[in-house]
Amino acid sequence: MTQPSAGPPASGQVAFVTGAASGIGAAVVTGLRSAGWTVGGFDLRPSQADLSREGDVTDPAAVAAAAGDVTAGLGPIRALVTAAGYYEMVPFGQISEEGWRRMLAVHLGGLVNAVRAVLPGMLGRRDGRIVAISSELAVGGGDGDAHYAAAKGAIIGFVRSLAAEVAGTGVLVNSVAPGPTDTPLLDPGSPWRAPDYLATLPVGRLASPAEIAAAVRFVLGEGSFMVGEVLSVNSGAVI
Repeated sequence: MTQPSAGPPASGQVAFVTGAASGIGAAVVTGLRSAGWTVGGFDLRPSQADLSREGDVTDPAAVAAAAGDVTAGLGPIRALVTAAGYYEMVPFGQISEEGWRRMLAVHLGGLVNAVRAVLPGMLGRRDGRIVAISSELAVGGGDGDAHYAAAKGAIIGFVRSLAAEVAGTGVLVNSVAPGPTDTPLLDPGSPWRAPDYLATLPVGRLASPAEIAAAVRFVLGEGSFMVGEVLSVNSGAVI
């Protein structure tokens, strides 16, 4: 059986990325491909991955089918990166029941569906990397962000629990928790783009998707010592 390897990936290793068509997910696809990975992507829209499949991460059958296509077409999946998600600011009293369900289904449910699709193969090979995209709001919270922060916080709890459960199997599970990032999820009028907010950040600006993708590549490569960790890349929003 293949044992875990340290350091950057050799050319041709396969990653499966959800939310691959835009924002952080698209940057992860680009960054991994430039680092020698072969990438399968899953999103509601086509992506620039080597093999692109369309579907909703809340549909376990669709996620499993996409992972199966990636395995059949590209090879065994060594790395899973779950970046599918969406963001909205809604005061707690105005969040509908459907709003709560959808937020949790996409973020936590999408992660669980993807892990279920790839984990058995990783355990069988005793080699794998799982990186779930969470958020600094999972740690710091935010005004009008109750359902989003709750869903992203659930990701961290899941990651740490799964990491402990599979410890010693060769499968490493971690999270990257970005702060506000310059993606289409933040509309031009977002308070996260306001000059007054940006002035509170030590670096004075939003992170770029490419910078978050670089953190993901670190966790997948040189970060082979990381187990159940949350790497906070948030422009100093949470220190």
